[in-house]
Amino acid sequence: MSRDTNSPFRTKTVEQSIRDTEEPEHALRKSLSAWDLTVFGVGVIIGTGIFVLTGIAARNNAGPATALAFVAAGIVCALAALCYAEFASTVPVAGSAYTFSYASIGELPAWIIGWDLVLEFALGTAV
Repeated sequence: MSRDTNSPFRTKTVEQSIRDTEEPEHALRKSLSAWDLTVFGVGVIIGTGIFVLTGIAARNNAGPATALAFVAAGIVCALAALCYAEFASTVPVAGSAYTFSYASIGELPAWIIGWDLVLEFALGTAV
């Protein structure tokens, strides 16, 4: 990939990402406990109750296809979990999809993906 410092598609090596996280000013502190994360997850799940309306509409209009949709969604969720496991094993630093995309496809796509993640979490908690 491009090593030009002015290119929006410049990448960062995995080694550089690891070195950056070892610097004290970039270190992440553990500030949430397992209880905090569990409550946050339950809150997001409960907050998505608005999607119950979609389920009611599916029941009234789709019938048995609703069960197949849940199976398809389960398969997609499992594949997404495998993707995140691949991210974590390839780039073993905090940052999720942002850090992986920065290392593989460049800074501009990583920036877009980072803001997509912010939008995802904001919508998930707002609902």
